[in-house]
Amino acid sequence: MDYSEDPETNRGETPNAVSGAHSEALKKWIEPLVQNIARVFVGKPAITEYLMTALLANGHILIEDAPGVGKTTLARTLARSIQCNFKRLQFTPDLLPSDVIGVSVYEPKSGDLIWKEGPIFANVVLADEINRTNPRTQSAMLEAMSERQVTSDGVTRSLPTPFLVLATQNPFEFEGTYPLPESQLDRFLLKIRVGYPSIDEEKTMLHAQNRGHPIDSLTPVLNAEDAKTLQELTCDIHIDEALIDYILAFVHATRDHEDIAVGVSPRGCLALRRASQALAFARGRSHVSPDDIKCLILPVCAHRIVLNRRWEQSGGDPWQRAASTLRMILEDIPAPL
Repeated sequence: MDYSEDPETNRGETPNAVSGAHSEALKKWIEPLVQNIARVFVGKPAITEYLMTALLANGHILIEDAPGVGKTTLARTLARSIQCNFKRLQFTPDLLPSDVIGVSVYEPKSGDLIWKEGPIFANVVLADEINRTNPRTQSAMLEAMSERQVTSDGVTRSLPTPFLVLATQNPFEFEGTYPLPESQLDRFLLKIRVGYPSIDEEKTMLHAQNRGHPIDSLTPVLNAEDAKTLQELTCDIHIDEALIDYILAFVHATRDHEDIAVGVSPRGCLALRRASQALAFARGRSHVSPDDIKCLILPVCAHRIVLNRRWEQSGGDPWQRAASTLRMILEDIPAPL
């Protein structure tokens, strides 16, 4: 199962159109951006919604799946749709932390150390196959993703805004991969799976790419300042106090569950609130509904929990085990009307 199955059955109530600045932003930026992604990534509108959620919530997204299903294409499509500074990092076993954040280089003429920025200094960073590099280099991403800054040689440097990491990874069972540590996984707002296309979707893809790739003809539909405006507008999406209590009840239930060794962190709690506001905005609503929260439970929380030894020794897909546990917890918590 991939995440894209969930929102298709949890669309919630009929959207109440947002007004004013939100309505203008929907027509000017969000709808064209969705159409841009749909031109390249055929089918799976839920995956497009998750990408929009990450952008609007100013959060990073991790796309995990088998090679060849379109992870990198999906990330490149979003990056090409935004007119901003974009860098791509291909993670390999020999990649060094300085290759990511930058390095001070000695200048013989002046005798000074000159700082050379790494590719992390960009608005949108595509971290391709992030789990193919060693843990030391992976750790170089932690400060950047969490605090939007990097520290080298005792000097802290701010990253540009907005700053979005689109990372892809192959399942850790594949050759040459290193599991991402829990501390780094917790920095990702969403972790999603793409899944295989249907026969009709794959047939459309075969015809569309007969003479070239649709991504080559994409044009940007917004710039970095537009993205910042969208993120600020997302903060104004209303979330009722009853839904705040709903989120808190779920998060605390994960910390007390007998099958979970480490529950959802406070960072995860904040991520669920912020993502639900972004998803409601992307769907054209001025307020969050319980269904927005429900369909974000797995992509926001499944990668943040650690199951106890009994579950870890049972074998099978770790995400499926985590998802099964979270679904059981969610069923026991009544959603507010």
